[in-house]
Amino acid sequence: MSRRRTLGTKKKIALLVSAAAVAGGGAFVMASTSNAAQSPRTLSAADSNVCQGLATALGNNQKFIDGQRANPDAQSAARIANREAVIAQIKVQQKASGCVVGESAQGSQSTQPAQSAPPAQSAPPSQGASAPAGNANAGGAAASGSAQQVCKGSTVTLSGEAGAPAASSNQFPAGTTLKVTNLDNNKSTTVKVTSVSGSCVLLNNAAFEQVREPGKFLIRRAVIEKVG
Repeated sequence: MSRRRTLGTKKKIALLVSAAAVAGGGAFVMASTSNAAQSPRTLSAADSNVCQGLATALGNNQKFIDGQRANPDAQSAARIANREAVIAQIKVQQKASGCVVGESAQGSQSTQPAQSAPPAQSAPPSQGASAPAGNANAGGAAASGSAQQVCKGSTVTLSGEAGAPAASSNQFPAGTTLKVTNLDNNKSTTVKVTSVSGSCVLLNNAAFEQVREPGKFLIRRAVIEKVG
């Protein structure tokens, strides 16, 4: 009788140990699943307008660098160094926004001819002169009679460059005056082209801030006009 009781006790102990192990393993799995669920999700350009805008900006700058390397001149090294610094800043913004760091996308505006679109209708005459470069206008700046819509259907993003409001372009030479209007909030800015880029127009940080919607790095519905 004592032997049977001893064996019975050992079996009970073994069963209890096995049950504890199973329970512990289940708790570990549940904890692992819970931690995974709480991990922040990294967003791609397809998931977020912010990420798409940053990816487009990075892609446009990288395209410019590739072009400079393919056809270098005396200033190419300085231009490339500048754009590499811009790309580094864009990657910082991608990380802060929860985007895939280093994701690149090309804009749709790089291959259209500069004068392909018909002239835009001129705005009603105003009492003041045309807005100077770098001025944002809630209702749009008064365009001159020679204003011409260009790069129709293009999106607009930022170059990541600092400084006074300005633009860069692969369609227009330095000194050209462009007016960019964001149709989603009816804000516009008139800026001078100061450098070359891989797109019809890239706005630097200061100019983009004048027309952007909060939290967005891409203007999908934009009107670009050559006004001078």
